[in-house]
Amino acid sequence: MAILIVDDSADSRVLVKRLLEKNGFSEVITAETAFAAFDLLGMDQPACVSTRIDLILMDVIMPDMDGIEACRLIKANRCLKDIPIIVITASDITETLERAFTAGAMDFITKPVKPLELKARVLSALKIKYEIDQRKAREAELVKVLEELENANRELSRLSSLDGLTGIANRRHFEQIYDMEWRRAARTGSELSVLFLDLDFFKYYNDTYGHQEGDDCLKQVAAAAGQVLKRPGDLVARYGGEEFVVILPETSIAGAVEVAEAIRQAIERCNIPHSASPVAAHVTVSVGVAGGRVTLADKPSDFIARADKALYEAKHSGRNRVKVAEC
Repeated sequence: MAILIVDDSADSRVLVKRLLEKNGFSEVITAETAFAAFDLLGMDQPACVSTRIDLILMDVIMPDMDGIEACRLIKANRCLKDIPIIVITASDITETLERAFTAGAMDFITKPVKPLELKARVLSALKIKYEIDQRKAREAELVKVLEELENANRELSRLSSLDGLTGIANRRHFEQIYDMEWRRAARTGSELSVLFLDLDFFKYYNDTYGHQEGDDCLKQVAAAAGQVLKRPGDLVARYGGEEFVVILPETSIAGAVEVAEAIRQAIERCNIPHSASPVAAHVTVSVGVAGGRVTLADKPSDFIARADKALYEAKHSGRNRVKVAEC
């Protein structure tokens, strides 16, 4: 552990350094002035720099800046405030000692320096510094653990809102966002639209190509639908099985129909082969649209039920099309 001696007297510096080295303190550094000590401590650096100094022995009477003012400045530095400072004084006048302790000194040694006293006070100060360093290390480790835990919780929260297969929002997250958007629309009287999408004859697809291909198909459909949505508030989610749902805040029926048709076409352009489909040689979707201006008299389930009914009508009128719910 490194000890810094700050004293304008060369004889005093040499004496204290020899006494310390005689007692086994091998790393002893000396400085003639407070400003030289500041340089060694890196006090002029804009950011905290690592210092190897564990204890400062500071003479009280020095030219340019006395040891008490130097102590105050060191203790005011957040990077150095934990370094113990022992002042060395030629007298034990109460006023001088009070000023030193007020400035942040933890102990004092009177001149002429007594070897046994020096050793005892230095060992005591270094023990305190070691305990401070250990506490700071434990605190830093705790902060690191808490940050890792917070990151893990955030990741778990994110994963809990995603569909494990397609990577888009799951039904639970859809319900949370839908409830929030519904309340906001009811409060502001704005419009809200909902789309329900269902892959046409997906059971036939799985029977023909297998469930692994079926999973890949769902992933492509989810990606194609997601690419159509441009606004941050729009959300596509997997509702269950081969059914998807889209929330379009502040969107009229006409706007929702445009988005629904764009999604339908985007999925067709994927050109995913579906030889068992009676509708087309590739995968298609049917879409039900519901929406309008939300009022406090409406219920959140109303738009869901209407969109689901519109999807049913799209299926029973030939599939691969968009149908709008009747008000």
